[in-house]
Amino acid sequence: MKLARHWYPVALSREVTDGPVATKLLDELLVIYRVDGKVVVANDLCPHRGVPLSKGKHDGQGIACAYHGLRFGAEGRCNKVPAQPDAAIPPKLHLRTYPTREHYGLIWTCLRPDLTTIGADIPSMPHWDDPGFQQITCPPIDIFGFAGRQIEGFLDVAHFGFVHADTFGDSNNTVVPPYRPIATKKGFEVEYRSSVGNYPIGATERGSSGFEWLRHFRVHLPFTATLVVHFPNEGRLSIMNAASPVSAKVTRLFAPIARNYDTDLPVQDVYDFNLRVFEEDKAIVESQKPECLPLDSRMEAHILADRSSIAYRRGLRDMGLSRFFIA
Repeated sequence: MKLARHWYPVALSREVTDGPVATKLLDELLVIYRVDGKVVVANDLCPHRGVPLSKGKHDGQGIACAYHGLRFGAEGRCNKVPAQPDAAIPPKLHLRTYPTREHYGLIWTCLRPDLTTIGADIPSMPHWDDPGFQQITCPPIDIFGFAGRQIEGFLDVAHFGFVHADTFGDSNNTVVPPYRPIATKKGFEVEYRSSVGNYPIGATERGSSGFEWLRHFRVHLPFTATLVVHFPNEGRLSIMNAASPVSAKVTRLFAPIARNYDTDLPVQDVYDFNLRVFEEDKAIVESQKPECLPLDSRMEAHILADRSSIAYRRGLRDMGLSRFFIA
């Protein structure tokens, strides 16, 4: 399964204090917990009698199954069987676990690791570790649509004045200046320059009169992209769009943000605005037909402003994914 060989975020780091936390990735039910600060991601199923471990409790040394109290600790190893405390624990009672990383306030995992994915890098995020930048990890949002459709919408620059007219777009400024995607090792990148601003509607647009806005997109196939927006006065907004494929028709969107302006404002304001923008996109993605993402260019019509969309679909196709791509 090609998609399962890639890394995806599955939870906010701050949500997994000890555990257990239930989640799903590519239709695989998972449980997340911590032991001595280290994250464990495993199948959400007790190997003894098949009860979800997310129904259990954490006792400081691992999570205990709600049915018979079997406890699972570091690396998913069973370390307690209350019914027979003095007997050796058979290896079959240990959990199947997956590799984990913590970056950008998120917990990442890979369901089908091999020699290439174990040492693979998590998608990079510009400015996250730079001095003077505020780090914000927004709450995730669930979108009842395919991850490929959501990522394609994030890369689209022609919809600002229509879909986002109530948040930051300008319905009187909808012309898309020429731009050109450039292939990279992980996908492609695009520098897009226009006069469309990025301040929330109604906010004071400090020094933006006549300003040429630069939006730098970087795509990490299959379902992650970053956008760096260049603001007036050397301001920078970096946002990661990490679309985690819960299933073929459900996407959990994670959005870490780094910025070097307005760092004194409440973080909740950022959460609220970000949610409004992504809810506008959510309504579109959930209504699109076909629900999958057609990778055969002949299956939909295209315009010149679709260069990023076409490059994205080509990248997925070059990964060996089917022409009528669902999951």
